[in-house]
Amino acid sequence: MKKSKFTESQIFNILKQAESGIKVPDICREHGISQGTFYKWRAKFSGMDVSLMKRMRELEEENARLKRMYANVQMDKEILAEALEKKF
Repeated sequence: MKKSKFTESQIFNILKQAESGIKVPDICREHGISQGTFYKWRAKFSGMDVSLMKRMRELEEENARLKRMYANVQMDKEILAEALEKKF
């Protein structure tokens, strides 16, 4: 997954600007993001503070790491099963 060039606190500040009444196209132009990105962030992070955003990102990274580990174990299991079938 591509890493964002914006930190949690920057995303939080961008979302706060929209809540303060600044128009979304102006915010997007100022920060160099698309409106789709802004609305995706708003859907994902609305109602959170910076510490919750950081914790959620940490959990997502850990989940991705665990999924890769599980996939590797499953692949090893299948390779061993194929090797045992060929011997007998």
